[in-house]
Amino acid sequence: MRWLAVVAVVTGIAAPAPAEQPIRFGASLSTTGKYAALGELLRDGYLLCQKDINGQGGLLGRKLDLIVLDDEGESEVAVRNYEKLIVTEKVDALLGPVTSLSTDAAANLAEGSHKVMIAPMASTTTLWERGRKYLFMVRSPSEIYLEGFIDLAARNGLKTVAFISEDTNFPRSVVRGAVEQAKKRGMEVVFQGEYPKGTTDFSGILAKVKAAKPDVLGTATFLLDVHAITTQMKELDLNVKMVGTSVGTDRMLGKEGEDAFGASQWEPGLPFPGLKEFVEAYKKEFDRDAGEVSAGAYASCQVLAEAVRRAKSLDGGKLRE
Repeated sequence: MRWLAVVAVVTGIAAPAPAEQPIRFGASLSTTGKYAALGELLRDGYLLCQKDINGQGGLLGRKLDLIVLDDEGESEVAVRNYEKLIVTEKVDALLGPVTSLSTDAAANLAEGSHKVMIAPMASTTTLWERGRKYLFMVRSPSEIYLEGFIDLAARNGLKTVAFISEDTNFPRSVVRGAVEQAKKRGMEVVFQGEYPKGTTDFSGILAKVKAAKPDVLGTATFLLDVHAITTQMKELDLNVKMVGTSVGTDRMLGKEGEDAFGASQWEPGLPFPGLKEFVEAYKKEFDRDAGEVSAGAYASCQVLAEAVRRAKSLDGGKLRE
């Protein structure tokens, strides 16, 4: 090796420059645990984004690496994961986890390390009421998730509403906004209750809803809970004229989704540039249709990548601008 170096100098032949290290994005996702279904969809969106970017030459002439750690749906684990991503893995920027609770906890690390974090799922506006400068979201605020549902109920002459939610950040903010909207529309809130994270038997809280006899029921929770709640409503013969959900899909709810309404963050048929190509690429890559969760993850990754291109830098301060 020494002889080769000498020859290169003597003959004037430059030694090849070492390849630049990849740019690194890092994320903590719930690929196991209660939120695994959501975590897997987020992961798929991130992975497709990484593939597309590298297929187009990478970022700033460098390959994009994606480091994903499993937080098992626990915010404490998410914090440890993001600390590892920042300190040990030395990622250049961060992509968000599944829940607002985990995002809130991890955002403090992003602020302290001046690492930009794009959150595809967090929508609780209180996360941004603490002077944070490095946390960004792509979703609409959670406080308006049930706004359309409340408006539709009021316009159809329905007078009373009950709300149930999981006792965590995102569901609470959904209900907080929905209660305010219901009161503005002249509706009476006849019941408002919470259940602990991890609940599988909702008969107790649903019995209280049934006793309150609301015209409509608003639920603020996550995918698996929505399915269980709507199923157990049928079992308890809890009949309301409308059910509003913060999340939920036709495919998951099936017949239990009759008279259920929810907010949509993304629709595949809208005429936005690149949307058709994303839908087709997702279908080809994962052999299933894209949904709002994967689309949000893909968009978050693309926004972060575009920030890198425009800043021509990985400096957190320049990226956030």
